[in-house]
Amino acid sequence: MVVAISCASGRGPIIRRTRRASSGCWTRRERGSRPFSPKSTEFCCYGHFTMKDDRESFIAERAARVEDYRDDGPLQEAAEGFMRESLRARYSYQFDWLGLPIIQYPQDVFALQEIIWTTRPDVIIETGIARGGSLIFSASMLALLDLTDAERAGHAGVPVADRRRVVGIDLDIRAHNRQAVETHPLAGRIEMVEGDSTDPAVLDEVRRSIRSEQRVMVCLDSSHTHDHVVKELDLYAPLVTPGCYCAVFDTVIEEFETAVFPGRPWSQGNNPMTAVRDFLARDSRFEIDASISDKLLLTVARGGFLKRVA
Repeated sequence: MVVAISCASGRGPIIRRTRRASSGCWTRRERGSRPFSPKSTEFCCYGHFTMKDDRESFIAERAARVEDYRDDGPLQEAAEGFMRESLRARYSYQFDWLGLPIIQYPQDVFALQEIIWTTRPDVIIETGIARGGSLIFSASMLALLDLTDAERAGHAGVPVADRRRVVGIDLDIRAHNRQAVETHPLAGRIEMVEGDSTDPAVLDEVRRSIRSEQRVMVCLDSSHTHDHVVKELDLYAPLVTPGCYCAVFDTVIEEFETAVFPGRPWSQGNNPMTAVRDFLARDSRFEIDASISDKLLLTVARGGFLKRVA
């Protein structure tokens, strides 16, 4: 059956949108084109047309699809093959965020966007600055949260006095990378701390920049050895607000042989995933949100999206 809907907007031609019920595909024709078949059923809205709200069923279908992914051998094999070859080819180094290299897989960036939008942190703490792209990403997401808060409060376009911000930590912030971040339009939302992330003095500096009522998210992406990541988890995970996340990157190292990561001090048995297992065995306030990496398929943080549940 063909269903046709004619809508007049008050300007320009009447647009007819036609859907064949068996296919669910819509087409559009302007007034004066070939008439619809007399067998079709036509509805004229001349205002607006209301369709059934299918959002809940859409979300349910997505969840079911992810369940299918877990048991889809060919899909899992293809994802593993791509991860192996793309890690070897340094695929994640090819992308920028608002002008600066982000050095992340696009799928992981999408996951972070979903997490930030849903949990709405006030402060994001990142260990590992590299070339600054991830700081800019986090700052841009927090700026969007401030913008939407202002819109909802009826203050569209009015700057928020107490803005959200990012705190980035790195052992060695090279001058050209610091300059790139400090001259970026979002620099006002970013604080950089140079030093070892596991140094108590650095941790104290970070703590001083957070107020007790602020919601906090943490991203760990500095040195990927077991000992270093365990220390970071012990120090920074407690800063995460219940309901928010601690994202531990490069847990993927545990999935592949050392040859995939030549010349590095981390390897199978000595990496962020082994650190996550160690940490979770001692801290019941966090659990792995497996639904994130299960739907991504391509991620360097499988098992590394830790949600604080208590």
